Amino acid sequence: MVILTTILRNIKVDNPIEYMKKHLKGKLIDTVRLTVKGGHGGNGYPKYGGVGGAGGNVYIKAVEGLTLKDVLKKFKDRKVTAANGKDSHKRCILGMRGEDKMIEAPVGITVYNQRKLSLGELNEEGRQILIARGGAGGCPESGYGGMKGEVQVITIDLKLIADVGFVGFPNAGKSTLLSALSRAKPKIASYPFTTIRPNIGIMMFKDGRQISLADLPGLIEGAHCNIGMGHRFLRHVERTKLLLLVVDIQGFQLSPKHTSRNFLETIVLLNKELELYRQDLLEKPAILIVNKMDTENSDKIFKESEEYLHNLADYVQKCPEEMRPEQLLHFESVIPFSARFFNNDDLIELKTTIRDVIDNAYGVYDVEKEIDLVKSLENKIKGHSDFLI
Repeated sequence: MVILTTILRNIKVDNPIEYMKKHLKGKLIDTVRLTVKGGHGGNGYPKYGGVGGAGGNVYIKAVEGLTLKDVLKKFKDRKVTAANGKDSHKRCILGMRGEDKMIEAPVGITVYNQRKLSLGELNEEGRQILIARGGAGGCPESGYGGMKGEVQVITIDLKLIADVGFVGFPNAGKSTLLSALSRAKPKIASYPFTTIRPNIGIMMFKDGRQISLADLPGLIEGAHCNIGMGHRFLRHVERTKLLLLVVDIQGFQLSPKHTSRNFLETIVLLNKELELYRQDLLEKPAILIVNKMDTENSDKIFKESEEYLHNLADYVQKCPEEMRPEQLLHFESVIPFSARFFNNDDLIELKTTIRDVIDNAYGVYDVEKEIDLVKSLENKIKGHSDFLI
């Protein structure tokens, strides 16, 4: 597998990984670690058999519009503690329960504990998870001593929720394609690692339909082992409806030190990386974009390889055994394209293909039905305006 040791072209960078980390800092935050603690239970009152109040619990709740940066702003020391339960006393035999603590976080997160076990996912507004229980109040069974609250070191991972996820090696033209399909303005240049954080664009249609696009940073061989940006961005692919693989017709070479791959090999390797990371990703609908068809000999290269594009299994047999995936992606469509030089008809055809593949896989999006539903709700609200606060 390739190890990330290349020096980025056109810029002086001694350590590309440190370069990427530096540019990620302060921009996209997609993982946060917090220490959470349930409240301590209150002490009981032996003389009268009083029971102490239970400690408060710690919950995490999904709130639309928030980011993980908002979480860090609220909990700057990265510690979250619920209130302790109140002690029992002669004027209050049953101690008051400690107040719960709520962590408000963005929709689309997975929460893990210190043992890397998933505590749950929050994919809908208002959903919440209990992550640290408060201690029981003091009672006869505990000798009237309050119990400690549960302590967890949790990791909150944000996974993008987009309709389409761009997957490809660096410099395949994903950012240029994103700007062609949407109004997003990602950084575009001729060196490999221009995208070091996800870019989101919205593809608009005349009937009001919108499809979200996520341009993810380029993978490298070994991404499934967390080489390069590895797991940091592969996990975002999990929450997309459609995989849009983008490959350079001229192939890919990370640096002069590394093996040069033709474009068919890059398709096989991308397939392999996705499979090794999480095999069920290969069940997603996929489209293959063979990009940079404006470059030298591109038409000739494409025609010579076209038979394999529609029957990739035959080509896989020609690859070294370590490159061969066990399961192959099924491409709903294979489209030769130039993200730099395209005509409007080609762009419309590509956008329509993306829309059709999503609708065929997940059901047709009915714009008129949604408009009627909104109008119906507006009328109901007007009819009950006296009851609105």
